[in-house]
Amino acid sequence: MTVNRRTVIGSATAMAALGSMKMTLADSHRKPTVVVVGGGAGGATAARYIAKDSAGGINVVLIEPTRTYYSCFFSNLYIGGFRDFESIGHTYGKLAADFGINVVHDWAVGVDRDAKTVALAGGGAVPYDKLILSPGIDFVNGAVEGWDITSQHAMPHAYKAGSQTELLRAQVLAMPQGGIYAMVAPPNPYRCPPGPYERVSMVAHILKQANPTAKIIIADPKPKFSKMALFEEGWGDHYAGMIDWIGEDFGGGNVSVNPKEMTLSIDGEVTKVDVCNVIPAMKAGHIAHQASLTEGNWVPVNAADMSSKADGDIYVLGDASQQGDMPKSAFSANSQAKICANAIRGALTGSSVFPARFSNTCWSLIGPENGVKVGATYEATPEKIARVDGFISQIGESSELRKETYKESVAWYSAISADIFGA
Repeated sequence: MTVNRRTVIGSATAMAALGSMKMTLADSHRKPTVVVVGGGAGGATAARYIAKDSAGGINVVLIEPTRTYYSCFFSNLYIGGFRDFESIGHTYGKLAADFGINVVHDWAVGVDRDAKTVALAGGGAVPYDKLILSPGIDFVNGAVEGWDITSQHAMPHAYKAGSQTELLRAQVLAMPQGGIYAMVAPPNPYRCPPGPYERVSMVAHILKQANPTAKIIIADPKPKFSKMALFEEGWGDHYAGMIDWIGEDFGGGNVSVNPKEMTLSIDGEVTKVDVCNVIPAMKAGHIAHQASLTEGNWVPVNAADMSSKADGDIYVLGDASQQGDMPKSAFSANSQAKICANAIRGALTGSSVFPARFSNTCWSLIGPENGVKVGATYEATPEKIARVDGFISQIGESSELRKETYKESVAWYSAISADIFGA
């Protein structure tokens, strides 16, 4: 079997692919190889930009276990009924066919930093000259008393999109009339700061239509949250009397759950609930910890190129990184990936490297055509990625402006999806 750079590889053929990859390297006078672990907003963007801008001068290998990537960003809109599930799913065929990226559908289970190889669950190891890790998040064990990953079917987190997202929507739609939806919100820092509160808005939207006497409880360990005033304004306008937010000052950080009994305890007061969306504290994806790159829960990186402070040949993007002022968002990961790709091309081929400039925008949908946003620009300093300036939607904006903001977010989703996975 011959496997070339334009082949999409399944885990069952990973060993054959690795053998062919070694021959390809030898036959191409040892072109440098960049291995990317994680095919989301950070990893897939970096793989695409390195491949498309190096004119075949760099072998790019993307390791991603799933054949269809479901984006966490915009998954709340599926929960709220504003998008269908297929619209948030993306495949890797164009990255392979149009950009010559070797896409290996397998789990990366270990990094040998001395040998410069990445081990695969299916067997074998992929050699690299430069390695990019974009593994997203995992959850901190014991972060919510009574909940662990085995409880995710009874009390879904839905913070890794896919079947968990479908499950949470199905549970909400199956709630009895007048039932209770509860969310346990995460502590800082976590993926997508406005995400839990947009989700509450989307759940409230479908309950208002199908189950108008239902109630929503948010147990939150934080004293405030992203776009708080905007969400509270929108909840008052669209879902008056339906949502109770219980913050740190009122016991929101003293929480436990019982998945078997379907109960939530807030500061000792136990409530029987019908749906419990537990979003625990987060940490960098497992492989970052396995590679001994983390300090605490995240990977410290250099702002200029996203390289790990522990290993200059490994770069860490997006949610897993500890980089400074940027939020953990898809827009951030995509922005960081382009800076990283430019730096790696420069290191391996001598091409021009430009000063690092970053940007981010986070849109949220509160109700039908009621979109809000927050964003900023950033620069690299010796200490961190530092915020330069920013913007946020304002209280009391016109319905026309909110509608335009929502339309802007829909256009952005189409554009960033094409930028990540190939137009």
